[in-house]
Amino acid sequence: MKNSSYLNGVTAAQTKSMKASILYVEDDETLSFVTKDNLEIHGYEISHFADGLLAKKEILTNLSSYNLCILDVMLPEIDGFALAEIIRERNSQIPILFLTAKSLKDDRIHGLKIGADDYITKPFSIEELTLKIEIFLKRSQVNNNNNVRLYELGQYTFNYKNLSLKFGGEEKVLTQKEADLLKLLAENQNEVMKRSFILENVWGEDDYFLGRSLDVFISRLRKYLSNDDSLKVKNIHGVGFVFETA
Repeated sequence: MKNSSYLNGVTAAQTKSMKASILYVEDDETLSFVTKDNLEIHGYEISHFADGLLAKKEILTNLSSYNLCILDVMLPEIDGFALAEIIRERNSQIPILFLTAKSLKDDRIHGLKIGADDYITKPFSIEELTLKIEIFLKRSQVNNNNNVRLYELGQYTFNYKNLSLKFGGEEKVLTQKEADLLKLLAENQNEVMKRSFILENVWGEDDYFLGRSLDVFISRLRKYLSNDDSLKVKNIHGVGFVFETA
């Protein structure tokens, strides 16, 4: 148990410059207490919910109040996957991190397909969690603060700041992660990029499971760009990818 005066001193000093507001959904009482306590020491404002139904009500009414969501996968009432789908229906940009005891590839891919940005497998360290939070919040902040960056990609117009991809009269709103990846591809057209380079620039580290995440996101972008045959994201076996444009 931490010294209460120490906790009060840290939180009082850091509350004045609170980093971000985080929606945290976890049904494990001990884990949630320790995690919430430590994240608050690091300066985050944490709203914790112990089951999926309570979290759903909060998402439907107050999602705009949050900068990032941390979701356990296995939850009472409504699981983390279902919550992520609800979040993505209302906000395509807010980062979503899954906490899970599962390490199965299919579970990870399923979460990424419905819009999650990353996974952290239990047991995890607070240092690992805070690093992930900082990475995703920093990218969100950069996106919000940058001047409008427009990229003409064949018949598409990509607005990085607004996370929009336009083709004719149709507009697709991307997730932050999709936009980060497309921006990297757009800035390195017709150049072979190693998988490690992409992972380090978009995800912050080169990791096996993040590599599987990369494959999922590449597949999404190929689908989004499929209306223009001149645009190809080609796989260079054993090396990485090249974004070919006419």
